[in-house]
Amino acid sequence: MKTWNRNNPIAQFIRKRRKDLNLTQFELSDTTGVGLRFVRELEQGKPNLMTDKINQVLLFFGHELTPNPISDATRRNLGEQ
Repeated sequence: MKTWNRNNPIAQFIRKRRKDLNLTQFELSDTTGVGLRFVRELEQGKPNLMTDKINQVLLFFGHELTPNPISDATRRNLGEQ
């Protein structure tokens, strides 16, 4: 089972942008139409969240999930923790 990573880039981005706008987690969930539990788990870095819901929150901030190339070094280190 994967561990939660509060410091993953998406969790950090959402948490920072929400706080920059002085929104509570409840207000963000209400505004974006996703559940409060989902926002909490997203900010806590829960693995295996639904990408469509992640995009629903990211779109509020003018962003979306997109594939990004990774370096060869990162590729070699995949799965190591």
